[in-house]
Amino acid sequence: MEFSHIPVLLNETIDALNIKPDGIYIDGTAGGGGHSAEILKRLSANGKLISIDQDPSAIAAVTERFKDDNRSVVVQSNFSRMAQVARQLGIEAVDGILLDIGVSSVQLDTPERGFSFHSDAPLDMRMSQSGTTAADLVNGLGFEELRRIISLYGEEKFASSIAHAIVKRREQEKIETTFQLAEIIKQSVPAAKRRDGHPARKTFQALRIAVNGELDRLEEGLDAALSLLSSGGRLAVITFHSLEDRITKKKMQQWCTGCTCPKDFPVCVCGNKPKGRLVFRKPVEASLAELNKNPRSRSAKLRCFEKM
Repeated sequence: MEFSHIPVLLNETIDALNIKPDGIYIDGTAGGGGHSAEILKRLSANGKLISIDQDPSAIAAVTERFKDDNRSVVVQSNFSRMAQVARQLGIEAVDGILLDIGVSSVQLDTPERGFSFHSDAPLDMRMSQSGTTAADLVNGLGFEELRRIISLYGEEKFASSIAHAIVKRREQEKIETTFQLAEIIKQSVPAAKRRDGHPARKTFQALRIAVNGELDRLEEGLDAALSLLSSGGRLAVITFHSLEDRITKKKMQQWCTGCTCPKDFPVCVCGNKPKGRLVFRKPVEASLAELNKNPRSRSAKLRCFEKM
């Protein structure tokens, strides 16, 4: 399948980055290059864009798309390692960074990648197409760890019964496909839950996050972004579920916080100073027009931070 991902909150994100024509920018989650292309449109011949993605299919697509553009550098890596990538390119600071967190449309829509419960496929879910698969976790983890992952990363209240059903089934046969797992989940939740959207959604999300270490990489990526931004540089982050948004919101709030001394201290002894400001107080969400065009944008939230 051709790697063409519909970029979410495209105009809002590009506006939030406040792009300088001769600036240096990083798209840490290049995907099909939708956001990258818009950044390049706003750069002069002296500007530079580093497009990073861990998915080999995305890298191939973006490399081909921008092969004739001297301002573009494409690197296969995880955005959490963007500081190392920049240093290897001789870059110490950048003017803006974009992170579009989570799974892309093309990954969801490619059955053999195993991200979706709508198609029968190997239980994979690896964004980098290497390392531990979802099948490895489902068949290898103990009950308590499975329950923890499904509860924490999926925010699934039936995590215990789902984990118990998985452990019981794998005693009979190896769980290797998305349909196998989806059916196990379906049979382990109350009938009323089955009518409230597909009951496998939260568990599949949880396994995907665990397989790819997404929340750890997000924490690392946010810290790396702060270290790379020049004064006045901006970080724009698009998230798609509450766990990602919570981490992003907390980090940005910490960066904007000054003195943390108790209020009754006569003078500041902590020495903390704000590292920057929020570009907008509340997250930006998709417009009605975008929701009608791309239903997957319904849970998207954009937050933006400017370094001082």
